[in-house]
Amino acid sequence: MTWIGFWEGIASLFENVLFIPFDALRDLELTTWLGANVISWILLLAGAITFIYWMLKLKSFNESEESTYTFDENP
Repeated sequence: MTWIGFWEGIASLFENVLFIPFDALRDLELTTWLGANVISWILLLAGAITFIYWMLKLKSFNESEESTYTFDENP
């Protein structure tokens, strides 16, 4: 096996296997614009919900009175 064969194998993996969802999304966009954008809005909504949850957890952590340090706070 040569280095050229190695890199062509990686290219083939990406083009023929890993890009299948992107090819399907591209074909869906040509068929129905709304269908392709619904997927984008679902992913955007999931990211926004996750971000809000993360911020609320950080806020509750900062407001807690419990000490979470592992070192001596008062030397």
